[in-house]
Amino acid sequence: MTTRPTIIVVRGDITDQHADVLVNAANSSLLGGGGVDGAIHRRGGPEILAACRDLRASHYGKGLRTGQAVATTAGRLHAEHVVHTVGPVWSGTEDRSALLASCYRESLRVSSELGARTVVFPAISTGIYGWPLGDGARIAVCTVREAALPPITEVRFVVFDEEAYACFDDALTA
Repeated sequence: MTTRPTIIVVRGDITDQHADVLVNAANSSLLGGGGVDGAIHRRGGPEILAACRDLRASHYGKGLRTGQAVATTAGRLHAEHVVHTVGPVWSGTEDRSALLASCYRESLRVSSELGARTVVFPAISTGIYGWPLGDGARIAVCTVREAALPPITEVRFVVFDEEAYACFDDALTA
């Protein structure tokens, strides 16, 4: 029988977290941006940007596609790796929930391949990409429950405000 990881939600700044992997809600360019992406690049330092540039020069010349994930160094962050994933922009007319679930699933796959035991996620796509927070939390928690396997022992959702905390807490207790 496979032991499932502990899944928790905490309020805070993802760049302050200590873990094997921090997941970055990246944009497709992999070259930094706003929100979580900008914070991770700023706090992690130039090593992350250099690694992302190397990825763009090799396998990801056109950028990272929505729902995919790729790892780099974590630079100055309190982690071994950053796993970058590109979330979908929310649409009221097109169901993109499979793409959002893929972000979590692929990030966990890459993390597991790296031997990570602890993985920290932001609330992917719920900021500037406009995904409704409650639905985003539900998709995140359901996907992590289904997809997280050893060696991962803990998955932490780190959210910035009380509303996001409440949504993830509700999803965890559902």
